[in-house]
Amino acid sequence: MNDATSPARPGPDGRPPRIFWRRLPWTYLAVGAACLLIQCRPDWRGALIYDRAALARGEWWRLWTGHGVHFGWPHFLADGGLFVIMGWLLERAHPWFSRLALVLMPLFISGLLYRFDPAMQRYGGLSAVDLGLLLYLAGQGWQRDWSDWFWPAVLVIYVGEVIFETVQGGQGGGMIRFDDAGVKVATSAHVASALYAAAAWGIAWRRRR
Repeated sequence: MNDATSPARPGPDGRPPRIFWRRLPWTYLAVGAACLLIQCRPDWRGALIYDRAALARGEWWRLWTGHGVHFGWPHFLADGGLFVIMGWLLERAHPWFSRLALVLMPLFISGLLYRFDPAMQRYGGLSAVDLGLLLYLAGQGWQRDWSDWFWPAVLVIYVGEVIFETVQGGQGGGMIRFDDAGVKVATSAHVASALYAAAAWGIAWRRRR
């Protein structure tokens, strides 16, 4: 019997079975590879970054591509690494949410920034998308077992981080050194991602009911 849902056994040579490749988060790996390409081409930053003035001129692609621009390799490695981990955890378990989020969440975050944060002239990075994915994963995990302390702790840490960033005026997150001294942590983008994650979790909960 050869069923894709049955556990695959290692081959005679001890190598992982071919089914392993089907478990990889290919959608997230493709997006991560695109971000890596952007990082390797610094001259593309100006044409892809979220730029409020450019958006006002009709360059709407920046609503999506801005999230793939990072301010230095430490910034890219932190955001891109967490992004792939989130894809590994979400793409097979929640394929509908995880793939749709890659289209809708960047648009939602950028749209809220443009509408409600006029002081945000430039924005880049996957951190807000990462946090939205993490919050959705935490909500799903907590719903499976309301007595599990781990997922509520994740949510509390996130809320604490947003409060800390707000108090510090966007100067939080000092563990990552940006290649632009004028870059700050985009707290409003993180709040927008939390709103998206909460809405997505609510829709998923209603569909299950």
